[in-house]
Amino acid sequence: MEARYPSESQTILTDLVLTGETNSLNNLFGGELLARMDRAAGIAAGRHSRRIVVTASVNHVAFNKAIPLGSVVTVEAKVSRAFTSSMEVAIDVWIEDRQSGDKMKANEAIYTFVAMNENGNPVPVPPIQPQTELEKERYDAALRRKQLSLVLAGKMKPDDATELKALFI
Repeated sequence: MEARYPSESQTILTDLVLTGETNSLNNLFGGELLARMDRAAGIAAGRHSRRIVVTASVNHVAFNKAIPLGSVVTVEAKVSRAFTSSMEVAIDVWIEDRQSGDKMKANEAIYTFVAMNENGNPVPVPPIQPQTELEKERYDAALRRKQLSLVLAGKMKPDDATELKALFI
């Protein structure tokens, strides 16, 4: 299977924060943001694999900055690494100042998706060939995160987690 670039999976969703999507403080509900990130990440994973994809896990979410009512919010997602049938997707969330046009990073997340066939069985996905420095950093970090997850789940022996061990040796 031929490798693909993260840029081929890039997905950008831009929308406004409306009244019905906010909490008592007039900020975007966290669950609404999670749904937007899940949609963008799912599209990115589907673009990479060209398959039906399902969310396998939400590995990390950082709600660093509240997103106020009326904000223009952009969710950017790209596949950061592909494994056998799973793909890690990195997500960045930006708030745009409507007057200046300046963008500020508000949140970030990492989701994992699995590619499926029509019968709901996992299928292989193409590898990723990172190009930019950020893509290379995310690519390398994805393997460490996967190894940590496997060790914690008891599916990998700590001694076999070579990339993870390299952080401490």
